[in-house]
Amino acid sequence: MMASGQSREELDARARQGETVVPGGTGGKSLEAQEHLAEGRSRGGQRRREQLGTEGYQEIGSRGGQTRKEQMGAQGYHEMSKKGGLSTTDKSGAERAAE
Repeated sequence: MMASGQSREELDARARQGETVVPGGTGGKSLEAQEHLAEGRSRGGQRRREQLGTEGYQEIGSRGGQTRKEQMGAQGYHEMSKKGGLSTTDKSGAERAAE
C-alpha cells in the first residue's frame, strides 16, 4: 500500500534507512523486502485461520483478552477504556467509524 504522491524510489530510500513504509513489512531493508514480508505474514494468518476455524480463532482471542485482563487488573482496564473514550471525543461518529 503506497502513500499518495510518493514514488517507489522514495519509499525504497526510506525503507533502506530503516523506516517501515509497508504495513506489516517490519524488518524489511527495502521496499520490495517489506512487501514480501507483509504478504507472507498475511498468508500465514489466513492459513492459521483455515486450520483453526472460526471457533478456534475466537477461543484464541478470548484467551488473549483474559491474559491481558489478568496482567492489567480491573483498574488498568478501566483506565484504558477512559483513555480510548477521551481520544475520540473531538471526532464525530462518522470520523470514528471511518477509523
